[in-house]
Amino acid sequence: MTRPHPEVAQNSWSFLRDAMIAPTGFREYDARWKYPDEINLPGITALGLGLGTQMHRRGIRPEIVVGNDYRDYSLSIKNALMLGLMQAGIHVRDIGPALSPMAYFAQFHLDAPAVAMVTASHNPNGWTGVKMGFDRPLTHGPDEMDELRQIVLNGEGQPRAGGSYEFVDGLREAYLDDLVGDFRMTRPLKVVCATGNGTASAFAPELFERLGVEVVALHNELDYTFPNYNPNPEAMEMLHDMAAAVRANGADLALGFDGDGDRCGVVDDEGEEIFADKVGVIMARDLAKLYPGATFVADVKSTGLFASDPELKKHGIKADYWKTGHSHMKRRVRDLGALAGFEKSGHYFLAEPLGRGYDCGMRVAVEICKLMERNPDKSMSDLKRALPRTWSTPTMSPFCKDTEKYEVLGRIVERLEKRAAEGGSLGGRRIEGIVTVNGARVILENGAWGLVRASSNTPNLVVVCESPESEDELRAIFADLDSVIREEPAVGEYDQTF
Repeated sequence: MTRPHPEVAQNSWSFLRDAMIAPTGFREYDARWKYPDEINLPGITALGLGLGTQMHRRGIRPEIVVGNDYRDYSLSIKNALMLGLMQAGIHVRDIGPALSPMAYFAQFHLDAPAVAMVTASHNPNGWTGVKMGFDRPLTHGPDEMDELRQIVLNGEGQPRAGGSYEFVDGLREAYLDDLVGDFRMTRPLKVVCATGNGTASAFAPELFERLGVEVVALHNELDYTFPNYNPNPEAMEMLHDMAAAVRANGADLALGFDGDGDRCGVVDDEGEEIFADKVGVIMARDLAKLYPGATFVADVKSTGLFASDPELKKHGIKADYWKTGHSHMKRRVRDLGALAGFEKSGHYFLAEPLGRGYDCGMRVAVEICKLMERNPDKSMSDLKRALPRTWSTPTMSPFCKDTEKYEVLGRIVERLEKRAAEGGSLGGRRIEGIVTVNGARVILENGAWGLVRASSNTPNLVVVCESPESEDELRAIFADLDSVIREEPAVGEYDQTF
């Protein structure tokens, strides 16, 4: 295999023949590129050859489950990827169009040692990528991604005989059967089902109907142009649309799913968005009664309530804060034997006996329905109001180039550590400590905090703040943290504010 080119002119002979791969597409825990600007189809085939070579190097049985999300170019990407895998001597088991968690499920259902899911996740159209893994339920982390990057970019992919193809039908039905099990609601529940015209449109409405839930459809028609908005339940545009649908239809809640179905967003019966970390605390409170003494993992963007909530403490719950990112969180949940992991972005990792440890928005929807069944006299807004009050920002993402963001972040962290060492403050609150496991989570004397980290998937930094006191304090903390960030001229505008 020859080395791929980092850039080849489109509409040229070489573009249809030679592999082009931008090195920046290899990220911490999956691969993502703008297509066809940063990768072409021969580049995808080179990626497949590299992934198959990595499997052989690691002694992985040469068999892999492959699926694709519902975008107009994802099938072409998948076919090019499978060609490379077969060139590497891998038996490919194609499950067709799928959600990412359906592909993860297929690993277990088909007893396959590896998975490669073609998806741009919640990224807008024009992006593509692959989520892959060998050690179920885990997906590639930084070590595996760095190894794959070296194999592919150095042209180390090795063709082998023995590659083959098999189409496996019936996985969608098996996945839905596994999600539903023998559970059915007895409490009346009306749910706005929001899929943003993405892949979850082929799953979520039927899932809810089989659970005995009354469905209010919101953009449930499959349409890969995404005519309303990009399916991303962390984005305020989608959350506001879900909230309006709840109010218009008198629904009990809204559940929304991203482009590949591994995340879930929630709006309560009063039309109020509940950020996913707070939903996680609601779920943790309910599960703590069933599994006292359990461990829950939360990512560094999440609320401090996992550690401070008196209700969780009463049941002996142990909280662990860890790196943001689905691969990081899956591994941490497994390594600690945790019951569940929660990310502010809407990834939930439910381990045995709730789930298999991978992130699945559909599984979360089922567990939320079960939670409502176990609390028949409570609304979702009741459960939210029962939490200790905190004020928090949405996840905000100022632009910063992929090639610069980690160096920029390093300098920001140094300035924050210097401020802490000098007895400094944010928002008028003294800095008590800084957690640097993933960027800098600056913890203040009253339990408030501010976070800045680098996005692993897009050319952005990520900023989140929380205050247990007031919105005024929240805004003051953000203003001070932002002033430190603004010392870096390479940092651009925020995608959203509050």
